[in-house]
Amino acid sequence: MTLLVVGVSHRTAPVALLDRLALVDGGSEQLAGDLLVSPHVAETLVLSTCNRVEVYAEVSRFHGAVVDVTETLSKTTGVPRDELTPHLYVRYDDRAVQHLFEVASGLDSMVLGEQQILGQVRSALRSAQEGATAGRSLNDLAQAALRVGKRVHHDTGIDHAGASVVSVALGLAAAALGGTLEGRRTLVVGAGAMSSLAATLLSRAGATEIVVANRTFTNGERLATAVGGRAVELGQVPALLHDVDLVVSCTGSTGLVLTTDEVRAARESTSETLVVVDLALPHDTEESIAGLPGVTRLDLAAVASVPEAAAPEGDVALARSIVAEEVRAHVSARAAQRVEPIVVSLRAHAEQVVEAELQRLRMRLPDLDDDAADEVARSLRRAVSTLLHTPTVRMKELATDPDGTRYATALHRLFDLDPEAIEALSAANDAGADPTVAQLLHGGEQGSIGSATDNGTRGTA
Repeated sequence: MTLLVVGVSHRTAPVALLDRLALVDGGSEQLAGDLLVSPHVAETLVLSTCNRVEVYAEVSRFHGAVVDVTETLSKTTGVPRDELTPHLYVRYDDRAVQHLFEVASGLDSMVLGEQQILGQVRSALRSAQEGATAGRSLNDLAQAALRVGKRVHHDTGIDHAGASVVSVALGLAAAALGGTLEGRRTLVVGAGAMSSLAATLLSRAGATEIVVANRTFTNGERLATAVGGRAVELGQVPALLHDVDLVVSCTGSTGLVLTTDEVRAARESTSETLVVVDLALPHDTEESIAGLPGVTRLDLAAVASVPEAAAPEGDVALARSIVAEEVRAHVSARAAQRVEPIVVSLRAHAEQVVEAELQRLRMRLPDLDDDAADEVARSLRRAVSTLLHTPTVRMKELATDPDGTRYATALHRLFDLDPEAIEALSAANDAGADPTVAQLLHGGEQGSIGSATDNGTRGTA
């Protein structure tokens, strides 16, 4: 089995395309479930955020799995495959592990070092667990990624400035409003994680008024109470535009929250500046709002234009070294896990040999008393265990070597181990240049990726 990730993010696609790829209303769960129909895919986990959609999978056939993931993603989102593939990237094995660890650490985020991604990875794992699409491999990988992300944020200063998509967006909004949010009248649309963070940051910045509008009134009321604001029904949003300086919207809905006509009508009798911050994918507001007099519209594309150098270079370097260390540890553990069935089978084979010799001894020496027989048995097992200790330990160490599979195969053949037993144990145990997706889809069948020799470094799309 091979670990594979096929994805698209703000680094490879324009925000307009990410907008169309947004998985809402159970789209992530549907995608993960549909992928299990593929004969090449054993486990799936889908990470969908405001600036990325990534499919992590345990697969048996590399090329076939890439084709199936791409086609299923296209079908689920409605984006034609030919339009989608130029923006997709593929990574596998070591590089796939490294990628998720970097994502969870905020090293691949639109705003370097942001922490919201940790919660999004946790939600993706929970969804995969509840949908029974993630098995042991992806559970272990995601849990490790969460631990690595926490370690990076704890051991480095990569997020000391509290940088996030929300905080950067609010910083841009403050600049458009004269340099400060203090004393501003604000409207937050939505009550999810990003909206909650926005409301909290607005409160800390000294906003005079914070109004929260949400489709579920009780959730909006809960958030409003937490920040000393007030809650309103979602339908009241257009009527409130005349009396606010800033609107922050992030609902995750499929329809528009604000149209250009609604904003125009609400602002007819005022010349005061209005800033609309749209952090949703798909967008909550019409892009043409930005063309109205006195109105500034900021979206994820604007946030993406902010330099990522906000995090100190030393902290970024330390974060990357931590990720590299953790990748090595995880890959070694994963490799050792793969050879474990052969090691177990070898020990079981040795135990059978010992037991057969003990049976012969009992037949040849029927008068041997029980204490003596037990001592002989202990001596035999101790000798066999001592002889096998170094080879089995070394086998796990060599599993991370490029030739590790050949060593395992040699051990298998030298001791004539039962292949069916190893297969059963494996099943129980499982209970830089990457190719572009376009190249893979238009190339020939690659077969199992186990034949590759470059440890998962096949370039970016």
